[in-house]
Amino acid sequence: MALPENGAAWPPPEWAAYYDRIAVDDAWYSGDRGRLARIYGREHKAPRRRLWSRRSTAHRPGRDTRLHVPLAGDIAQTSADMLFSDMPRIVVDDARTQTRLDQILDAGHVQQMLLSAAEQCAALSGVYLRATWDRDLVDRPLLTAVQPDNAVPEFRFGMLAAVNFWRELTGSTTQLVWRHVERHEPGRIVHALYQGSGDNIGRRVPLLEHPDTAALAGSIEPDGESTTTGIRQLTACYVPNMTPNRLHRGSPIGRSDYAAPIYDQLDGLDEVWTSWMRDIRLARARLIVPDGYLRSNGPGKGASFDEDAEVYAQLNMPPTENGGITLSQFDIRVEEHQRTAEALTRQAAQSAGYAARSFGLDQDGGQARTATEVDSDDDKSMITRRKKAGHWKQGLADILLALLDLDAVHFRTGVTPERPRVEFSDGVAESPMDVAQTLDLLNRAQAVSTATRVKILHPDWDDKEVAAEAAAILRETGTAAPDPGDTYPLTA
Repeated sequence: MALPENGAAWPPPEWAAYYDRIAVDDAWYSGDRGRLARIYGREHKAPRRRLWSRRSTAHRPGRDTRLHVPLAGDIAQTSADMLFSDMPRIVVDDARTQTRLDQILDAGHVQQMLLSAAEQCAALSGVYLRATWDRDLVDRPLLTAVQPDNAVPEFRFGMLAAVNFWRELTGSTTQLVWRHVERHEPGRIVHALYQGSGDNIGRRVPLLEHPDTAALAGSIEPDGESTTTGIRQLTACYVPNMTPNRLHRGSPIGRSDYAAPIYDQLDGLDEVWTSWMRDIRLARARLIVPDGYLRSNGPGKGASFDEDAEVYAQLNMPPTENGGITLSQFDIRVEEHQRTAEALTRQAAQSAGYAARSFGLDQDGGQARTATEVDSDDDKSMITRRKKAGHWKQGLADILLALLDLDAVHFRTGVTPERPRVEFSDGVAESPMDVAQTLDLLNRAQAVSTATRVKILHPDWDDKEVAAEAAAILRETGTAAPDPGDTYPLTA
């Protein structure tokens, strides 16, 4: 599709199913109880009565005792941390281009942007990366992320051919909605402003009619709607979280980490915590006292019980009747709730593709486990990380090439654009203690040289630095001393 036509339904009907699923994922990711209640409150004929679909007088605003455990947000954050807690190595062959690329990445806070984009990608099934520029703002191209529910893409043979990014502008109301549509095609970007309603795109109006788009009018070319990029590449790319999409087979759209699905586990975990806290509320100690123990506060003011009183007046009751104070206190089912919550968390994590240890859980109830078993569990997270890194390598290389092209064309830096190589590390960085133990074992086994051990400890050092450090270690330990036999004269 090109730009939306006047009066078209919005969002486009062919993308309604995707947007509805993203709305569910977004509610869990946000951790907002109001969103969860609104999403599941629409399920009048749900196959199972979810906690968040129930309607009761006890769930009114201000009195709602349902609790939410933000496991969905933790899963998305774990995914992003595994990918971009350390910035991947991005390299090109030309030294001048490499220097300029490093400047763009550093000045643009790209690692922070990628951490945010990767977290939302894991939660919402994918994310779009967009290359653009604003000479009045900075003297370099910009790399930004766009949410999947603010995009209408066009794919050909599984590859992104064009995309319409859209956003609702300030001043929109329930009756009148302003939308800015930004269409990216190879070689150009088209801008359009629409005045419509909640479910209709409405009519197209000049960009000058809204303050948020008025500044774009100065960059529009004689055709009245587009800006030429000056490059052949598309200035946008799509990074799927995981493929395939199990609900839409054959679709290039990715799937969320929650689409295993783990919605039942997430809802069940909230139910367990709600029940646990209900036990605590009900188990508060309460005293049941006879009327005679109460002291009147005066006409119309009721009566109260003085917990500090030591002497009470004689009660007017038969001598055989029990008139004492009764303590009411129920048990709290701590162990049952904790074991159930851990089991649900473990199953949700495993179904999403992660080791339970990534979420602070020790499988097998804390029993002793071998190193092989621990490594096997961690492998699940690493396999998921490598699968996701494959999608990010492709997307980042595409969009960074477009970024370098824009830099050469619009900022005249004289660099030679080339497609970067994106290299993720082998895994999550080990702790200093783990590295030290590994090096100690290798040293005892005499399996590696001093230079190799230095390289393991400092993988970012070059060969010259490694050789110098290895030589210093050998001198300090005395292992570099010459063999005394070398000083003896040779016999004839």
